[in-house]
Amino acid sequence: MGIGNHENFYRKLHSLAGIIPVGVFLTFHLFLNYSAVWGEDAYNTASGFMGNLPFKYALEIFIIFLPLFYHAIYGAKIALQAKNNVGQYKYMRNWMFFFQRLTGFIAFAFVIWHVWQTRVQAELGVHVDFNMMASIVENPLSIVLYIIGILSAIYHFTNGIWTFLITWGITVSPKSQKILQYITIALFFALSFVGLRAIFAFI
Repeated sequence: MGIGNHENFYRKLHSLAGIIPVGVFLTFHLFLNYSAVWGEDAYNTASGFMGNLPFKYALEIFIIFLPLFYHAIYGAKIALQAKNNVGQYKYMRNWMFFFQRLTGFIAFAFVIWHVWQTRVQAELGVHVDFNMMASIVENPLSIVLYIIGILSAIYHFTNGIWTFLITWGITVSPKSQKILQYITIALFFALSFVGLRAIFAFI
């Protein structure tokens, strides 16, 4: 395997990790949080189920954290090497390319903060439930940061689907890429509704 083939493999692995399992988990997590819309008991039941899964630590390490860290670290390498040209060529895809990189950094910082506030605190003995989340977002700054973090993570995932399918040679024609662009934009708005509706349910 030459250097170019290695780079191609790492990029494909990076894009795959961003969709499966990280993107799938993000979507699942958004819908789990949406249970807060139906009240405190519904959310506590859903979060309690997740907290009592068998092999929880192994699932978290190998299904969530390791793929997430690989995607984030290699993604940062790609982003820092990329040359954005939105100032010169203000086409839509150029701006989406720019925001893909920007939201990647924001989303990763948000995930670290969110894990610290929830998962780490649970290990320190704090009970993760509806009231815990409500206490977090009752701070106006926290709710603003959560909105930014949620929207950044969703944008990075949905726009990443577009690049994933190109990277893996699934959508190769301009027409298929254009259709997919509309689909991923629609998915962004749908998941954003789920994510924002869920976080506002805790207020």
